[in-house]
Amino acid sequence: MDIKAIKEQFPILDQEVNGHRLVYLDSSATSQKPIQVIEAVDSYYRETNSNVHRGVHTLGTRATDLYEGARDKVRRFINAKSTAEIIFNRGTTTGINVVAQSYGLTNVKAEDEIVITPMEHHSNIIPWQQVAKITGATLKYIPLQEDGTVSLKDVEETVTDRTKIVAIAHVSNVLGTINPIKEIAKIAHENGAVLVVDGAQSAPHVQIDVQELDCDFYAFSGHKMCAPTGIGVLYGKEELLENMEPVEFGGEMIDFVEKYDSTWKELPWKFEGGTPIIAGAIGLGAAIDFLTDVGMDNIHQHEENLAKYALERLKEIEGLTIYGPEDRASLVTFNLGDIHPHDVSTVLDTEGIAIRAGHHCAQVLMKALNVSATARASMYLYNTEEDIDRLAEALVKTKEYFGNVAF
Repeated sequence: MDIKAIKEQFPILDQEVNGHRLVYLDSSATSQKPIQVIEAVDSYYRETNSNVHRGVHTLGTRATDLYEGARDKVRRFINAKSTAEIIFNRGTTTGINVVAQSYGLTNVKAEDEIVITPMEHHSNIIPWQQVAKITGATLKYIPLQEDGTVSLKDVEETVTDRTKIVAIAHVSNVLGTINPIKEIAKIAHENGAVLVVDGAQSAPHVQIDVQELDCDFYAFSGHKMCAPTGIGVLYGKEELLENMEPVEFGGEMIDFVEKYDSTWKELPWKFEGGTPIIAGAIGLGAAIDFLTDVGMDNIHQHEENLAKYALERLKEIEGLTIYGPEDRASLVTFNLGDIHPHDVSTVLDTEGIAIRAGHHCAQVLMKALNVSATARASMYLYNTEEDIDRLAEALVKTKEYFGNVAF
């Protein structure tokens, strides 16, 4: 994999920030966009801009072909059985909320259980809190091991025949923990539950096969995988989606409308009310083409090497605490002595290095870690070992800047 050639395809990376070459280590928040994606969106607005599915004129036909073509690219990218199982929306948060509101509120009752973990992003906690409050169901947490992983034994002990939904991140956005989704799906199904997967931090980085994983729902966001913001995907098994009601009503998702009743379009369009995110879907299709050309296995191997190198380099820094397991995705979350993560991030920014600082929309996990906030460096296919070296050197400078008083 030619990282230099790949990096040259991301125009934003060719700049200086505060007098230093930009090192972008915040891809878990949002990835940068390659020129192919930028040009695809630009071309749509310059040459094809039209609504989809409605008009029979040339521009409308072109736009519809591009939009539905992107849906099929997603289907192939995650190996879904049918495009009927691919629903476009705003992102992971929207996808999980659709499952919670449509499937959850219909299928969960007061005596039932919903099972999640403390490592979940807020978008995979709050919807289930709301379902539990409305239905009277019990919300349960699978405990975390000391290294930030979950054990299958704990999953088996937490999930019971009263459990209706198990919701879990494929990859933790804080710890980098890679959860055994296929094995958790088996446990969930043996107990009559469905498995909802937050794929926001996995779909950009590893080859996803939803049929192999046997998850029932899988949600992810385009903006974390080189696509534009505002576009995401909810995958659901067709037999489940068929029996779910839409949660957004209006144009585009209807079949027939009478004075006092209406019927819905077939899948997937019954879940896509209103004018869809056309340019975003086209951009997502271009991003999938780009990632496929690079090769998801190549991306995974490169990032696995980067994660190991980052752990080695950051462990050399005295007073730096790293959170999460050794075997992890391509991110490292840490604290540097008693220096607040926001201060760490600010100093790094003066060196042209962009990282994340805060609770990362994971306040339940922060409490479990007994911290209020952390710093996070997250890598993607365009990062190099040189970027990690720059990070390590800047962290040493940060210690010096604060005079080592916090150590």
